[in-house]
Amino acid sequence: MFKILSELFFTFAKVGVMTFGGGYAMLPILQREVVDNKHWATDEELTDYFAIGQCTPGVIAVNTATFIGQKNQGIIGGIVATLGVVFPSVVIISILAGFIASFSHLPLVINAFAGIRVCVCVLIFNAVLKLWKSAVKGRLALIIFLVVSVGSLLFDISPILFVVIAALIGVGLVQFGYIEKEEKK
Repeated sequence: MFKILSELFFTFAKVGVMTFGGGYAMLPILQREVVDNKHWATDEELTDYFAIGQCTPGVIAVNTATFIGQKNQGIIGGIVATLGVVFPSVVIISILAGFIASFSHLPLVINAFAGIRVCVCVLIFNAVLKLWKSAVKGRLALIIFLVVSVGSLLFDISPILFVVIAALIGVGLVQFGYIEKEEKK
């Protein structure tokens, strides 16, 4: 049991240390480590954990790590994965906090952060494309995606409301038999 718990901790520590820009930026790394390499979750499960992590209090990255750790090793696994994902940030922030005020005005630092922001946008875009492949299957899923996309652009509404509405629509479509067999796969 110690081996799997240490593997959970160090895997999520690796994810945590590579995460610049928040939870969305970590999705490609999470997908590679948790789905492709470790097989601790499927693409669909990771998408679900991310959606639930967005709706629950706290940081998406931490919530997702907790869900995956708990799925694999129960409560202790959730705690260990959570500690793993936050540990690098605590160390890095503690070190940077003492120096950032002294260097934040330098053009080199300003330009470095501008470059990091652009890189994070690309990572998020790649994550969206990967999620798209596993989540938007069939015409009705595409319609839900488009409605939520347009709604989130036009209205300043909590993402929780969008997730709840999409979930209710999904349940209703299955319940009333509107989802075709090929869309259930």
